[in-house]
Amino acid sequence: MLEMYAAIWRVSGGRQIVLIALSLAVAGLAAVPLKYQKDIVNELTRGALSAPELYRLGAEMMAVILLSLALKWLVSYRSGVLGEDIIRLLRQRVYARAVAWRREAGEEVPQGTLSTAVSAEAEELGKFTGGAFSDPVVQIGTLISVVGFIAATQPGLGAIALAVIVPQVVVVLATQQKVNALVARRVRILRSATNHMISGSGETARGEIDEEFDAIFDTRRRMFVWKLTTKFAISSFTAAGTVAVLMLGGWMVLEGRTDVGTVVAATIGLGRIQGPTAFLIAFYRQVSANRIKFELLREVLQPDADPARR
Repeated sequence: MLEMYAAIWRVSGGRQIVLIALSLAVAGLAAVPLKYQKDIVNELTRGALSAPELYRLGAEMMAVILLSLALKWLVSYRSGVLGEDIIRLLRQRVYARAVAWRREAGEEVPQGTLSTAVSAEAEELGKFTGGAFSDPVVQIGTLISVVGFIAATQPGLGAIALAVIVPQVVVVLATQQKVNALVARRVRILRSATNHMISGSGETARGEIDEEFDAIFDTRRRMFVWKLTTKFAISSFTAAGTVAVLMLGGWMVLEGRTDVGTVVAATIGLGRIQGPTAFLIAFYRQVSANRIKFELLREVLQPDADPARR
């Protein structure tokens, strides 16, 4: 994984720094609307909020939200353009390497391998490159910002929010290795099937290709089982966390240990951290899958790679 990130940094380090800075700004604003929600609810509950003050708080809250959305738009645009630039670079290098082999060594890259490398594999790896640094910075920063706000206002509710995240991470780490192996197997089978379609002929080639299509189907089916089981477990932990926050927060309000605004903000905050948590889990899966694709694509680019593997 570190080797893949080092390669990404070599070709896009300067642009990644800009994206990281913008992402930190987005993360820093993540918990600000929660504070406004908490203050508005508490002041309304106590009857201490006048109409002009309510409008002022609402206007300030909306300004923060719009600023955050504008920064997110900018991050998404720059990361998307960067990803497309890397896709173009990968395709150019793969094709240039294939031409060099043909000219210098008289060696042909299998057309099926070249086709899938230039189209699907370069596309997926390039798109990942655009947000390789900025996406986790935004989401991790949002988690820290929101969980920190909840913990600062009510440590018990903050502990529940943190406890919801940990088991989700454990489940993903325990299942992703199996998914990675299936991803690598699917890519290799797809390359082989494409090579057979281009170079084979007659019923013999058709029989081999049908078997490989069946193998791809079986691989994807097994991936669905692992991914959906993991999603079920994660959703269960999320639901349990929401119920726990409501129960503990409601009890603390009844006992006079906290206010309604804090419970409302904590509940909304818990919902806010589910997005970043789900994204980071999906991002980890994407990193793991793209590491496999990076290694497979590198086999095509390396001049000393085994032709059979290419």
